[in-house]
Amino acid sequence: MILHHVSRGEGAGLVLLHGLFGQSGNFGAVQRRLVAGGRRVVALDLRNHGASPQAPGMDYRTLAEDVHETLAALGVLPCAMLGHSMGGKTAMALALAHPGAVVRLCVADIAPVRYRPHLVTYAVAMRDLALRPGLTRAEADAALAPVVEEAGERAFLLSNLVLGEQPRWRIGLDHIIAGMDDIQDWPVADGIYAGPTLFLAGARSGYVRAEHRPAITALFPAARFVTLKNAGHWLHADDPEGFLAVVEAFAPATPPA
Repeated sequence: MILHHVSRGEGAGLVLLHGLFGQSGNFGAVQRRLVAGGRRVVALDLRNHGASPQAPGMDYRTLAEDVHETLAALGVLPCAMLGHSMGGKTAMALALAHPGAVVRLCVADIAPVRYRPHLVTYAVAMRDLALRPGLTRAEADAALAPVVEEAGERAFLLSNLVLGEQPRWRIGLDHIIAGMDDIQDWPVADGIYAGPTLFLAGARSGYVRAEHRPAITALFPAARFVTLKNAGHWLHADDPEGFLAVVEAFAPATPPA
């Protein structure tokens, strides 16, 4: 599957992969800053997200092959890769399946482990929202509030809602719900990725824990770990300057010889 992408700049390639319920635009400010540093930065919409095609299959091997096929068609490979949350798992799966395609790997606030099922309730609440002509964002926000208590999370989810005479979701909710077990899981992986790897976590997030390190280093033996003390799971939103400083140092515009 060829994915929708936003490509800016020239130079060493850096690919950005968003998380669940996200889209390439989530990295807009990050992308502009990294391009200004002298890179070609490509942000993708994963399948069933943003403007990319909607289709069954949300397992990480499938998502990784979508990304690999798209980047090969764009002539970006090999490249540095940064993935957040679900995008981080996708980036890890791609690096393990195609290690020669990834020169540096940055995984933002996720580990190669299975997580507890909790996000499916968000997707179901979104799907069950009555999409009627004249629906307002305030009404949609109020409808989601009993399930999604945090206002910032509701705003993030509602960024996928297109209002108007025929309101619609720009996200494949049925496919996401059907694939949620795969999204929360991590596939049994063969081989290792020995290239430079950075696991970047938020101090206020519980997604990357000390007990995850053996699973990480078994697959990514060159892994380094950095924690942003002023960030939770949404690193690039909570501490954009700290996030960018780490990424720019790890994936410089002129790669080390």
